[in-house]
Amino acid sequence: MQLLTLPPSPALATSIRATAQVFEDPKSRALLAHLQRVAPSEASVLIIGETGTGKELVARHIHNLSGRRDKPFVAVNCGAFSESLVEAELFGHEKGAFTGALSSKAGWFEEANGGTLFLDEIGDLPMPIQVKLLRVLQEREVVRLGSRKSIPIDVRVLAATNVQLEKAINAGHFREDLYYRLDVVSLELVPLRERPGDILPLTRHFIQAYSQRLGYGEVSLSSEAEAKLRGYGWPGNIRELENVIHHTLLICRDGVIRQEDLRLSNMRIERADDSPGSDDSAEGLLERAFQKLFEQPGGALHEKVEDALLRAAYRFSHYNQVHTANLLGLSRNVTRTRLIKMGELAVNRRQPAGNTQGERVLNLSI
Repeated sequence: MQLLTLPPSPALATSIRATAQVFEDPKSRALLAHLQRVAPSEASVLIIGETGTGKELVARHIHNLSGRRDKPFVAVNCGAFSESLVEAELFGHEKGAFTGALSSKAGWFEEANGGTLFLDEIGDLPMPIQVKLLRVLQEREVVRLGSRKSIPIDVRVLAATNVQLEKAINAGHFREDLYYRLDVVSLELVPLRERPGDILPLTRHFIQAYSQRLGYGEVSLSSEAEAKLRGYGWPGNIRELENVIHHTLLICRDGVIRQEDLRLSNMRIERADDSPGSDDSAEGLLERAFQKLFEQPGGALHEKVEDALLRAAYRFSHYNQVHTANLLGLSRNVTRTRLIKMGELAVNRRQPAGNTQGERVLNLSI
């Protein structure tokens, strides 16, 4: 089993990061193979994945497989700093550059010089900082806040996001030129619910790790507990699984984790708009719309859906019956009958001059 873990650190005792990643599921193995091919290069990599999928672990693995493995790996959460401080944190500052700057300080780019800089949650960067970051990536030099002197740097940048940057670009929240500079290579981390083959290997790893930390002996999983873990949706991904196992070990008895020991959340997280792991295809969006309909009280859903589909197609076709019928694969007679029933067509009215398409006003005598 291929296993990645974060390096030991006292800070991890209270960290909310996912601390392990396995590659047992076929989707995970395909990701690992792709990762191993691109890691030795100097290309920038954009890692896309929901919160808790282990983006930092993957970034560290890329660094360890590269020629920079003996150089610094610096991880920075771009959403952890206020807009007024993020520039100084990334690029450094000189003494007196702002109130409280009592001495000069190197930024994260300088700290990572020769190695790898991992910019997590890159989508949270303010637009003015995105402009400066783009310049740093293009010129390979930084200028500290309060200075005019440029400092050459040699840094490989890995970035990660849990939002769809394409949508952020369309909304005017992210620069398109910066996106293409970062997205030389993209790696998408599939959410845990879509790679079920990783659930039990991760579970066993966390059982072993936390059992040792708690001073327990061997702990096993009942078959019912295994089935419950495999059948759960894991909205919090690996991070949630880790926390569930940690809690479960505190309450299980006789060295056996049983189904009733597992405390799984009933919270539902909507991912239709901004989750990279959601299916944004037409079929995926339609399926989520159906799911919401099924959860609402009332019946006659088949007729409601048919009416909504016909009405939408009619409007999309600019109220042309023939085009609507062709779009839906129906005959014009069936389409016309349904439109009349829905009140979209007026019956027994003389078609006015100029309406050559015979649209919303219908003369049945023709």
